[in-house]
Amino acid sequence: MEKVVLKATKRDVVGKQVKALRREGKLPAVIYGRHTDPININLDAHTAAIALAKVTSSSLVTIDVDGTLYPTLVREKQRNFIKNTLLHVDFMAVSLTEKIRTKVRIHFVGISGAVKDYNAVMVHNLEQLEVECLPTDLPERIDLDISAMAKPGDGVRVREIKVPDSIRLLDDPDTMVAVATFAKVEEE
Repeated sequence: MEKVVLKATKRDVVGKQVKALRREGKLPAVIYGRHTDPININLDAHTAAIALAKVTSSSLVTIDVDGTLYPTLVREKQRNFIKNTLLHVDFMAVSLTEKIRTKVRIHFVGISGAVKDYNAVMVHNLEQLEVECLPTDLPERIDLDISAMAKPGDGVRVREIKVPDSIRLLDDPDTMVAVATFAKVEEE
């Protein structure tokens, strides 16, 4: 994915006064982290909404605050569900030289032979995996090929998932990620 850079300015307005900022087309946000004091910032609401719609929770976003660059991860997006607009965004500043622990979404690819040939049901036990790596090595998602599940009862465990050497999976290796099973049929 292309590098996402958002321009921001520091803000002094906090609390209920941020409503006026939103009316002006600004999006209030905050940057916090282990080696960073919390910084209240303003983003342009329109450009931020477009850019943040494409990123996942494991995508690196660079925030340019008055010339200072902060590599960050999106931790929380608060939304107005009626208008479907962003109200506030929390960014966690990360160090590019320290490993971080975070969860990455699993993306299931392929067609299972058990589902196609035997009418089995694919059961997903995990939707995301906990990983440890440098922020620059963090994948947007982990692709899992389920075409190897040829018959009902076949499954994929965490230890069978292939990831680059720079990424370490922290979940229990014996945990079942997905399994093909028969649907339960109730008799009348």
